[in-house]
Amino acid sequence: MIGSPQSKVSNARTILGNLSSSVPRSTIYLSNEARTSTGMTASSCFSIRRRIPLRICVCIFVLLASFSCFAQDWVKTGTSLGAEKIRLAATDFKASTQDPKNAELQKIFNDTLWNDLDNAGIFDLVSKSFYPLGQVGAPADVNFTAWSAPPPNAAMLAFGNLGVSGNNVTVQGWLYDVKNPVQPQVIGKQYQDAATADATGTLAHKFADEIIFRLGGGIAGVAETKIYFVSSRTGHKEIWAMDYDGQNQHQITHLGSISLSPAVSPDGSRVAFSSLVKGGWDIEIYSLDLNRLVAFPRMSGTNLSPSWSPDGAKLAFSSSRSGDPEIYIADSNGRSLKRLTDFKGPDVSPSWNRKSGAEIAWTSGRSGLPQMYSMSSDGTNVQRYTDQGYAVSPSWSPSGQLLLFSWIRHYGPGAPGGADIYIMDIASKKWVQLTHDSGRNDFPSWAPDGRHIVFESNRAGGEQIWSMLADGSQQKQLTTAGHNTEPNWSWK
Repeated sequence: MIGSPQSKVSNARTILGNLSSSVPRSTIYLSNEARTSTGMTASSCFSIRRRIPLRICVCIFVLLASFSCFAQDWVKTGTSLGAEKIRLAATDFKASTQDPKNAELQKIFNDTLWNDLDNAGIFDLVSKSFYPLGQVGAPADVNFTAWSAPPPNAAMLAFGNLGVSGNNVTVQGWLYDVKNPVQPQVIGKQYQDAATADATGTLAHKFADEIIFRLGGGIAGVAETKIYFVSSRTGHKEIWAMDYDGQNQHQITHLGSISLSPAVSPDGSRVAFSSLVKGGWDIEIYSLDLNRLVAFPRMSGTNLSPSWSPDGAKLAFSSSRSGDPEIYIADSNGRSLKRLTDFKGPDVSPSWNRKSGAEIAWTSGRSGLPQMYSMSSDGTNVQRYTDQGYAVSPSWSPSGQLLLFSWIRHYGPGAPGGADIYIMDIASKKWVQLTHDSGRNDFPSWAPDGRHIVFESNRAGGEQIWSMLADGSQQKQLTTAGHNTEPNWSWK
């Protein structure tokens, strides 16, 4: 068998590292509608999907206890998950003016900042019940001894003030090392924007990302990133978007048909996806700058699961134009079409290596049940990564060293287990299971920081979007309305 089974995530820990990179990716789960239109059988109708990109440091696991013998085989590409967390206090920002709008915007800012820092996965946030009395709105208000000693025992303190004046809100924020009263300032920032709820939330995201960048090894935070997904809440499957934390969910397309497998471009300006148009499945591209579809040529056959190259110049996708679903690449305008695979059995779900752009991972049914493969971007150097069960939806990490995928390891009538999210180290082909005994989990997608993952799960009943840290912890549901599937995290 390819790859050695690893223990559950509780038996794994990640090692701090600091590598930067970027990657594209997407995948699409073949719906009943798509299966009918392609005439594929149940066993051959597996995921097609695509993935998102960005610069990042990625995580790696060194196994504990009984798996310590494998530790030296793993590439140390950590995200600081598993390392000792920084003890951080984040006080509520103090009002700096007397405007009646202050209270509403203060709550939005304070709640958003706290949630962003809590979601980062690298901080031990000090409970507010341990905070010293009195508000801290400016450097002169900081009592270093009170904050650095028990019970708060903080290493870092985030604080500041917010004030509305006319139609604008101004925020001043600081990050102090309270263990170093001689030179405490780590960050000092001032922001100004319209005095609205959305703008205030964005300012909180900006300040949180600044803190995460400074204290998280120079890896950019994800508080300002977006997640694109498919939602049926309007009665049609359309492409939607939301903030990384599930806030600000809004509809992107209004085609009144079936749209699947969104894949946002590396620069964040376009979303490629598959849509049922005039009886056939075609690749569509939506411009987020122009708020409309832009030209992409119609192709024969069923065309699904687009995936962007890291430079945004090319798309990989699956097409049945030759009869069997195969992997093709083309320029982003649809020209210079080239076929990469040529084997009996469906080839779907391409995912471009987000760091090098020189490799494409995909799912193939050439050996029967779907398995995970990779190849050079010219179609050569084919490698197989799984050889059992039902493996679909590969997603390449920003470092280019790890693959996420959905795997039913024991597939068949009465077989134990279900579809869970796994992470594999490409060099050693060793893997770790991230979800356990919690429904069907599919379509994983990396965040640009390599610390977070978004995926689809039906553990709560219907299909919804969930997120988690790259070690499998902090699993959170992001959507609730309608059915929501096939998430794709933006590159930045």
